[in-house]
Amino acid sequence: MNNDTIKKPLGMDFSGTDRKSVKGKLLRLTLRFLQPGRIMPILSGRLRGKKWVVDSSLPTCWLGTYEKEKQALFSRTVSAKSTVFDIGGNVGFYSLLASELVGPEGKVFVFEPLPRNLDYLRQHLELNKSSNITVIEAALSYKNGFAFFDAGPDGEMTPVSSSGQSRVRTCTLDQLYEHGQIPIPDTINMDIGGAEFAALCGAKSLLSKAHPTIFLTTHGNPIHRECCAFLDLLGYRLASIDGEPLDNSRELIATHI
Repeated sequence: MNNDTIKKPLGMDFSGTDRKSVKGKLLRLTLRFLQPGRIMPILSGRLRGKKWVVDSSLPTCWLGTYEKEKQALFSRTVSAKSTVFDIGGNVGFYSLLASELVGPEGKVFVFEPLPRNLDYLRQHLELNKSSNITVIEAALSYKNGFAFFDAGPDGEMTPVSSSGQSRVRTCTLDQLYEHGQIPIPDTINMDIGGAEFAALCGAKSLLSKAHPTIFLTTHGNPIHRECCAFLDLLGYRLASIDGEPLDNSRELIATHI
């Protein structure tokens, strides 16, 4: 592992799981006997049977129940033969899901800058022979260049830090498209730890032209408001995925009117 590896095995993070529940107790008992790097089949959902490195992320990924409501809506939205961008792909759960949904004639482009996540991401793609996925090692922003990031809980990116451990390339969707490096997407899934407004600004031309459906996770009230206002100006209709009122929600779906 490289310097971005979090010392505590991520598979032992039980966020979102009641440790006192039967499921929580079974998870702890199961993971106690699994060695780091153990490969297991995902147990449920659309990815059931796909191979997964158990300690690469939350136990709910291996269980197949990760972000259950969003996962279900994503599965109903993405169609065969379409093109999906997974922005902030982390270790690849939604990348694998998109790959399964679009099928062999579809395309998935996953954007991930952190070496620790990229290691697991590539391992998952190789284990599952996901040949319709293209990995782009970069963080999306409003301009091309470089930035410093830290790896937060579960391998997520934290906001740019001048003293961050990882120096990563930043780029914009608009310039990647203008240079012929990416096609027009049908669906975008974006979860990038607070950099989402910058990434949307760097995709203004593409979004205005293509109007892809956007699954967006926002981080913090100011960024949430900025993203909502930006997408509203581009003619998008916003709805909450997590059941919260739109102003309080952090899980959104944006569809063009």
